[in-house]
Amino acid sequence: MRRPIAKSAKPPAAGSPAGPRRRATKAAAPKPYHHGDLRRVLIDAALQLVGEGGAEAVSVREAARRAGVSPGAPFRHFPSRDALLQAVAEEAQRRFRAEIEAALADAPGSDPLGRFRCLGMAYLRWAMRNPTHFEIISSRKFFDHDGSAGVSRDNRELIELTERTLADAFAAGQLRSGDLKRVQIAGRALVYGFARMNIDGHFPRWGVAGAEAEKTAAGILDLFIEGIAKR
Repeated sequence: MRRPIAKSAKPPAAGSPAGPRRRATKAAAPKPYHHGDLRRVLIDAALQLVGEGGAEAVSVREAARRAGVSPGAPFRHFPSRDALLQAVAEEAQRRFRAEIEAALADAPGSDPLGRFRCLGMAYLRWAMRNPTHFEIISSRKFFDHDGSAGVSRDNRELIELTERTLADAFAAGQLRSGDLKRVQIAGRALVYGFARMNIDGHFPRWGVAGAEAEKTAAGILDLFIEGIAKR
C-alpha cells in the first residue's frame, strides 16, 4: 500500500516570527556639512600658507584643502584670491596692532620716550617674527590697500600713535630738536626700514645673524633715542 505523500509546509511569511529577519535597505541621508566658522578657518589656513611661502603661496583652492572642504566651498566667503588676501592682511594687521597695544599697556605714561621705545620694539619684534605677514600689510602689491577699510584704519592709527608719542616727548621737553616733524618721520623710517631690511635679506651682509636680530633692533632703537633726547 502506497503511503500518501505529505504536503510540504508553506514557507513562513516574511517578517513572521519563524521567517528570516531582513534589515532595512534604505540608505541613510547624508548629513549636511558643518564646519562652524568656515571663514575663520579659511583665513587661518591662508595665514599658515603665507607663513610658509609668502603671499605667492596663497590660493583659495589650497586654503580649502587645508580647511577640509570642497574647492567650491570658500567662494561663498571669498569670491577671489584677492578677497582672501585682503582678509589675511586685515587679520595680520589686527595681530600687529594687538602686539603694540599690549606692549604699551605696561609702558610708563610719564615717560613718552620710554613709551616710544616700547612701541618701536613691539613693532620690530612682530615684524621680524612674522616677516611674510608684515610684508603683506606693508606692501601694496598683494591687494588693494585703499579698498580695505580695516587695514587702512589700523595702519593710519598706528602711524598717528607713533607721531603722538613723539609729540608728547616734545611737549615734555625730552627732545633736543625743535623740528618735531622730522623727528617723527625719522622714527617711522627707523622701524619700518629695519623691518624691511630683514624681509629683503640684508642682515647677513651687515654681519647680523638671525639670533642677533632683536638685540640689534634694541641697540639701534636706543641709539636713535639717545640721538634725539635732550641731554
